[in-house]
Amino acid sequence: MSKKNMKLGVIIQGPGGHMNSWKSEDVPVDGSINLEHYINVTQKAEKSGIDFVFIADGLHINEKSIPHFLNRFEPITLLSTLAAVTKQIGLVGTVSTTYSEPFNIARQFASLDKISGGRAGWNVVTTPLEGTASNFNKGNHPDHSLRYKMADEYLEVAKGLWDSWEDDAFVRNRDTGQFFDETKMHRLNHEGEFFKAHGPLNIDRSKQGQPVIFQAGASKTGIAFAAKHGEAIFTNKATLESAQEYYRDLKDQAVENGRKRDDVAILPSLSPIIGATEEEAAAKYEEIKNLISTEEALHYLGRYFDHFDFSQFPLDEAFPDIGDVGKNSFQSTTDQIKAMAQQENLTLREVALRVATPKSEFIGTYEQVADKMIEWVDHEAADGFVINLYVMGKQYDDFLNFVVPILEEKGYFNRNYESDTLRGNLNLPFIENRYRKQAETSQ
Repeated sequence: MSKKNMKLGVIIQGPGGHMNSWKSEDVPVDGSINLEHYINVTQKAEKSGIDFVFIADGLHINEKSIPHFLNRFEPITLLSTLAAVTKQIGLVGTVSTTYSEPFNIARQFASLDKISGGRAGWNVVTTPLEGTASNFNKGNHPDHSLRYKMADEYLEVAKGLWDSWEDDAFVRNRDTGQFFDETKMHRLNHEGEFFKAHGPLNIDRSKQGQPVIFQAGASKTGIAFAAKHGEAIFTNKATLESAQEYYRDLKDQAVENGRKRDDVAILPSLSPIIGATEEEAAAKYEEIKNLISTEEALHYLGRYFDHFDFSQFPLDEAFPDIGDVGKNSFQSTTDQIKAMAQQENLTLREVALRVATPKSEFIGTYEQVADKMIEWVDHEAADGFVINLYVMGKQYDDFLNFVVPILEEKGYFNRNYESDTLRGNLNLPFIENRYRKQAETSQ
């Protein structure tokens, strides 16, 4: 079996991925708005050859939200700052297609792509939380399928706007006074069901052609959307078998959309808990688990169900039958949670604590976790991983200092960047300008 060079990204959620990571003395207590913390984490990742950092986002909060979601940076602003203090690492941010306009977002990501020298990526989300509608003048929160229908048109508009200028359109000839070649400027003239954008976009393409499209499609509709548009796909599968099934399904659908299997990189989210020994790793898990109370775990669980109040039910009885609650929010996640509760006959307390601090198979020594990552890549469950550590402190340093070198030693990771663009480092194809491509085809 030939070895694959796995791709690695790091998600930075301020102090970490755990809802109470801010309580850990390993991280700044204000980690979600501490710029030096973000710079430190990003520069460490770049030094280790990590392919990209990723900034998540949301547009609705309330008193029960994850604490560090209450006060955090907007992704594009933060990533533009990180672009100025890095040289090679990719910069990926989340922006909603349900609560923004294609022209503005296409321009912002094109700007980030130019500022960073071709290192930008856009994590396309459709916004699950219904409360978001109260912050925007767009009417009621669209249902799940409609949000993806809107996103499909949105992406087509953004991609079209990114091709407003052919790569050599800006002549800038001081002798002749010609700034640009008018024949290489193109208007999109889009008027669709949801969006209108005539163009052209007032910024040109970067050296990678277009920003990389990240997506996390998990429902049937989401997977179809990811197979059509996505280039780097987040998943949240807990077992090798479920990850393999997702991997095959999405790549098969990508081929059905006229794409190549390698045009899509599947990158499961990974929250490893590591130590020099198995005992040390187990102790680290207990330490992280103890950051949260049962009441807080209920709030965390409720967020996936559009902030549903689970405190009304007995804690130590079977997980309650709540019907279709959550169907229009994190649909695939809520389906998984309800299925897990039923199949394992779990109480509400057990479900809440497990969801708040999942214990995956990626727990153990540095070597054990590295070997498990290699197993997933070798058996077509992943092309790489997005590292989402519960606490962004010593565990992060240990992963970079001990796990990554093992992957490198075994021939599954290369810390030397192979390209100066995010596309190049993810082995994704350059996106040729559609108008140049049409002209070449017609010749």
